[in-house]
Amino acid sequence: MEHEAAGVAENVVELRGAHAETTARQVAPHDWRRFETYVDEIFTAFGMDVDTAGTHDTPERFLRALFDATSGYDGDPKLLTSFPAEGRGGADSLRSQIIEGPIAFYALCEHHALPFHGVAHVAYVADEEIIGISKLTRLVRLFARRFTVQERLGEQIADTLVGLISPRGVAVRLEASHLCTQMRGVEEHSRTATTFWRGTYADAELRLEFLHEVRSRNSRS
Repeated sequence: MEHEAAGVAENVVELRGAHAETTARQVAPHDWRRFETYVDEIFTAFGMDVDTAGTHDTPERFLRALFDATSGYDGDPKLLTSFPAEGRGGADSLRSQIIEGPIAFYALCEHHALPFHGVAHVAYVADEEIIGISKLTRLVRLFARRFTVQERLGEQIADTLVGLISPRGVAVRLEASHLCTQMRGVEEHSRTATTFWRGTYADAELRLEFLHEVRSRNSRS
C-alpha cells in the first residue's frame, strides 16, 4: 500500500501559486440579520406580503440562495493539482486537443443581478501537464458562480487554465441566455455566443476542428 501511495504521489503536481483563490467568505450572524431586514423592507415596498406562512422566511432564503449562487468567490482548492502529460514532444501532440463540454453553468449578471445560463466548451492542447476532466467543470463554475458578465467569464476561464498548467493553447466557447434581456428591457429571447483563444489556437484549422466538435456535441444534446 505504501508503494502504491508513493506512485500516486509522484504522478500528481501541486500547482502552488495558481490563480484559483481559496479564501472563504465570512458573514457574521448579526450581519445576516441586518441584511434580512433590508431585504424584508425592499420586498414589502415592491408589493410582497412577507407575513404569510409561505413568505415569512423568504428574505432569509433569498439571501442564502444568493450566497450559494456566488460561491465562486470562495475559490476551489481542488483545482490546485495536475498530472504529467502522457504524450510529450511528438509532432502529433502539438495538435491533440482535450475537449470537455457541454458544461452547464449559471451566473449572475453584474449589471442587474439577474441570471444568465448556458453551456461552456473548454479545450486545450497540453504541454508538460494535464488537468483532470472534472477540474474543467470546476473551473467553469468557479468563475460562473459570481457576479460577472459573459465576456469576462470566458477570459477568466481561459487565462486561469493557462496559469494552472501552461498548455500550448486554450479554447473556450460560451453560449448563454440572459434573463436581463428576456425579463425586462427589449425582452428578446436570443442566445449570446462568445469565443476565446489562447496560444496555438491562433491556428485557424485548430479553431475549426474545435468549433466543429462543439456543434456536433450541441446537436446531440
